[in-house]
Amino acid sequence: MWERFSEKARRAIFFAQEEAGRRGYSVVGTEHLLLGLLQDTEATACKLLKRLSVDLDDLRARLVANMPPSGAAQTRDMQLSANAKRSIDLAYAEARELHSNLIGTEHLLVGLAKNDRGVAGSILLDLGVSAARITRELRGLCQSHNHDTTSEDTLEIPDNLRGRDLTGIDDLTPEEVGQVLDLSVRLKSRSLEQQLAHPILPGKSLAMIFEKPSLRTRVTFEVGMAQLGGHAIYLAPQDIGLGKRESVHDVAKNLERWVHGIMARTFKHSTVTELAKHAGIPVINGLSDLEHPCQALADFLTIREKKGTLRGLKLAYLGDGFNTAHSFMLLGAKVGAHVSVATPEGYEPNTVIINKTLKVAEMTGSTLRVTTNPFEAAEGADVIYTDVWASMGQEEEHEKRVPIFTPYQVNEKILGVAKPDVIVMHPLPAHRGEEITDEVIDGPHSVVFDEAENRLHAQKAIMALLM
Repeated sequence: MWERFSEKARRAIFFAQEEAGRRGYSVVGTEHLLLGLLQDTEATACKLLKRLSVDLDDLRARLVANMPPSGAAQTRDMQLSANAKRSIDLAYAEARELHSNLIGTEHLLVGLAKNDRGVAGSILLDLGVSAARITRELRGLCQSHNHDTTSEDTLEIPDNLRGRDLTGIDDLTPEEVGQVLDLSVRLKSRSLEQQLAHPILPGKSLAMIFEKPSLRTRVTFEVGMAQLGGHAIYLAPQDIGLGKRESVHDVAKNLERWVHGIMARTFKHSTVTELAKHAGIPVINGLSDLEHPCQALADFLTIREKKGTLRGLKLAYLGDGFNTAHSFMLLGAKVGAHVSVATPEGYEPNTVIINKTLKVAEMTGSTLRVTTNPFEAAEGADVIYTDVWASMGQEEEHEKRVPIFTPYQVNEKILGVAKPDVIVMHPLPAHRGEEITDEVIDGPHSVVFDEAENRLHAQKAIMALLM
């Protein structure tokens, strides 16, 4: 939950918990949340209140008067009251309305003001501070980009990756992986208004070559280019006839004259590498039969958000040792994680990829284990990852594969051997009831939709760095 909050908003909630505990309260109420917001007078919430002519000391005194000591001080983690939770929900809705990826102190203030059932809302209303007034002031601040959930107006984009290709994870050093993930976080924290006011790729175009369809790849690249100030062009199989009506060489040579980058989602990995060989502009692998690097970078962005770190984590991959597994293994090794892959016999990862992963692992302190035992792979895991058992283009093998892969299904039983706080990942689309059960994909351990969202942010970072 808290990864959705800006640093200042998280700090305000910490102050609220501290204040409630110090006064002996068993839960954090709206009055404690508002008192927490007043701790940082440079935060946007306080700036808004001052713009509305609110005396912060007077407001603080009113809040304290409404929270007499309630017993012995509490030292355990404080939970939110029902009213405080409602205010958080209203803050989240306000952030979405303003197209902000993070909830800032400004959104918390609006949430508290909108919740007239809470003590904070009542006190604000007594002072003439309605949610409507705060929202009007907030929209004015958003236009000047002067609020908590944005970074500095302009981002300094490193140029060491400019003009490079991303055909696979091996194209990035461990340090460059860190650059991509760090920039992803910074881009994710910026409001839509700020992104459009300070575009990173103004006027640039991305050609998107699709030999196979995709919901996530198409939408996230198109939206990502728009948010970066550029434009994406969708090229369906019938638009090009890649390698049939026109050679890969000639397509690459044409596109480099018109656009600034190429994203290719292909059946054969050789198509991606041939495009990269002949095009004088960056080529990004949107998926091939060997790797899925954009997915892996989004995956590890999600893992870092949820776990706070990557190094030393145990990551378990269960299922087909195919393209997604390859990128997952390689990236796990690059970041110093310990990767276990469990596949049926005959469906192991590509030997070349295994050897590359082991070589990287020697340098980073990572480990790789490939086994046929799913419970062995999942034991003590921080992350369990799965994917479809038959990828696009392998549909004729589906019926044959189901009984072979059934022991590798991610279900409650397999979660039982992992760590209690294990997270479950899937790149989607999922075949519910096959590689993963409804109970797991919709359960508390699942982060699949956060993972899907992060395709947008990771790919924006990739494009910003390469193009």
